[in-house]
Amino acid sequence: MKRFADINIGDTLGPSEQFVSKDNCRAFARAGGIEAPRFTDDEGARKEGLPGMILPGNMSLGLLSKLVTDWIGAEGGARLIRMSTTYRVPVQPDHKLTLHGFVTHSTPAERTAEIDVWIENEDAERLVTGTATVQFDS
Repeated sequence: MKRFADINIGDTLGPSEQFVSKDNCRAFARAGGIEAPRFTDDEGARKEGLPGMILPGNMSLGLLSKLVTDWIGAEGGARLIRMSTTYRVPVQPDHKLTLHGFVTHSTPAERTAEIDVWIENEDAERLVTGTATVQFDS
């Protein structure tokens, strides 16, 4: 269980390597009722000017959220209370993705930590960046 007293500026999350297949991407999109070709079909995505299928934004958000929640643990000592993301470059399936994060700020009065998070491709290009806020019980 993570405790606020144990958190330091610069603490890292990850790196965590992920591989999201095209089938994973299609299943996620369809489960969410998203039938846009950019998320389910390479040719359809290319017709929209994309290099091929891309992950839905909320799938990238989910990957980053999981990075944070895995870091804080499941014991109930902390919770993710806010997450924001910026989508800089389309995230393509069938590529190795690496998720990173680090603690940038803490507020003792509120027992919160701010965390910068991001997804990189194989070329260390930041595809999605974001900020998470975690609140600790103790």
